[in-house]
Amino acid sequence: MLIRIEKASSVPISRQIVGQFKAQCLAGTLTPGQLVPSVRELARELAVNQNTILRVYEMLTADGYLERRHGSGTFVADHPPIREFNKQRQQFEDELGQVARTGQLLGLDDDQLRMLFERALKQINNPTNTSHSTTSSPPRTQSDGNQS
Repeated sequence: MLIRIEKASSVPISRQIVGQFKAQCLAGTLTPGQLVPSVRELARELAVNQNTILRVYEMLTADGYLERRHGSGTFVADHPPIREFNKQRQQFEDELGQVARTGQLLGLDDDQLRMLFERALKQINNPTNTSHSTTSSPPRTQSDGNQS
């Protein structure tokens, strides 16, 4: 599981994490039934407050993306809400359209916009040492007694 936190972003850290969890669930990167890191583990790996991760997990559970199993941990829900995928995709398309309009207002032509988009994709797929990304450890295969 890859979670990237942009500390300089105006988007609150909890919303960044929630959005990335949802996207990974809907894309199948996080599979149904997969154990997610405990609150303590993820907070330590992302260098954020445990209460932030606790709120994230509570929001994701309320939205149907995660389920808590007493004594076993927190898992990706068996049936994440598909309607959210369509909503997020539409939001992405709207935001991408706005970025393209802004680029045109700046005088960029279609080829320049494509080049910038491709550069952004390369940066995402090949993060450098300057990015604010954190990769969590692989999911645990059995409970170690820690509850999230």
